[in-house]
Amino acid sequence: MKKSVLFGLALGISSIALSGCGGETSQEAAVAPDGVPGLSATNARMVLAPVAGNPAAVYFDLAYDGDRNLALSGAAVEGAESAMIHEMSEWEGKMQMAEALPIVLKKGDKLTFAPGGKHVMAMNVSPEMMPGGTTEVTLIVSGGDKLSFPAEIRAAGEDR
Repeated sequence: MKKSVLFGLALGISSIALSGCGGETSQEAAVAPDGVPGLSATNARMVLAPVAGNPAAVYFDLAYDGDRNLALSGAAVEGAESAMIHEMSEWEGKMQMAEALPIVLKKGDKLTFAPGGKHVMAMNVSPEMMPGGTTEVTLIVSGGDKLSFPAEIRAAGEDR
């Protein structure tokens, strides 16, 4: 009898502890912070496609001076149905554009997202997105942290 009382007590305490942990984990996952210490983007611009319905391209300069390595795993662009990080690479002797693998950043890294290299493709851009306006670009880091920044919207053919 003494054994069953101790077992019941231990079971009750462990279930309370587990229920407390479960609540914190789901809330932490649902609310990722906006901003990544040491990560910054400058010179951001989104260039609209010359043909309506084609993807727009987002270019910017990225600098990282944080204390731990991290990896860019995705992107989002306000006013676009979807977005992804692309890069140019060689495949079977030809240069091709493809979705980038996660991009690892370490302290002191500086990357330029520019035509012919890394860039963010924004698909199904809203027709309300007009040259001279701005949109918000969000880079997503593995683990859920995000960096959001404004990008000037430019017409096709304008300086990229």
